[in-house]
Amino acid sequence: MCLALNNFHTPVLLQEAVNCLLSSGNGIFVDGTLGGGGHAEAILQRLQPQSSLICFDADADAIRHASQRLAVFGDRVSVLHANFRTIKHVLSEKKIECIAGLLLDLGVSSYQLDEPSKGFSFQTDERLDMRMDRDEPLDAFAVVNGYGEKELADVIWKFGEERQSRRIARALVWNRERMPIASTADLAKIVSGAAGGKFRTKTLARVFQAIRIEVNRELENLQKVLEDGITLLRPGGRLVVISYHSLEDRIVKQTFKSAAEGKNDLPFLLNPMLPHQEPAVTLVMKKPVIASEEEIRKNPRARSAKMRAIEKR
Repeated sequence: MCLALNNFHTPVLLQEAVNCLLSSGNGIFVDGTLGGGGHAEAILQRLQPQSSLICFDADADAIRHASQRLAVFGDRVSVLHANFRTIKHVLSEKKIECIAGLLLDLGVSSYQLDEPSKGFSFQTDERLDMRMDRDEPLDAFAVVNGYGEKELADVIWKFGEERQSRRIARALVWNRERMPIASTADLAKIVSGAAGGKFRTKTLARVFQAIRIEVNRELENLQKVLEDGITLLRPGGRLVVISYHSLEDRIVKQTFKSAAEGKNDLPFLLNPMLPHQEPAVTLVMKKPVIASEEEIRKNPRARSAKMRAIEKR
């Protein structure tokens, strides 16, 4: 499916994120979640001529669309088809030891939600997939049809915080024993039947979110990129994160808090010789930045966004 570049994805908290990230306009910056390229374009427009931006995205469609959008910036921008969990490794291969800033706009893009072939939405009828990177082996079909009942219940509860996780998992197993659950419509029908009630739509959203997070290892990858990002930042460099649900925000908040307090309960801070270390970062803001009413009116998906940021000491 071919979309106009400006319709691919509407960036959330655009000016707030770019203003926060660019405490200095000089150096190497990283956009770990390129998406439609909206944030990247705004960053590049404000960077000094000698500075550059390296962009990562696991979705090949995002890479293709954003590469066209950013082509005007020439060799000042590098676009890489890779998950942000590989940032430290990729930069090491490029002989880059530190960066001036890292931006992460988490979750799924408008395009991924709206494009039926991705299989992210319960409002379409497509094959169960939900992979951001189609090269990855695990997809939603394998999770729904291959995980045991307890595994499914754990995924739905842990990543969807759905109270009816056991009932839904039981229904999924019962149905797949008769016929594989092959499409988003099949999954939605079974979940709806098991959940019932007037909050059925919210339950569907939580279950689809949970399976998507499991398929893409989103929270595991988030923890890794946060830890690696802090180690990569140069003094004064900033890490800016926009999250969209409580699971993501909780990880970001706790990681930033631990780093700011010098706690040794995270791998990148751990030193067996010292029970407490000097804080690695400072919090840029005590409370998260949220979208204005005007932005929410123009882009309802901004409603749940929370932006947090830290600065390397």
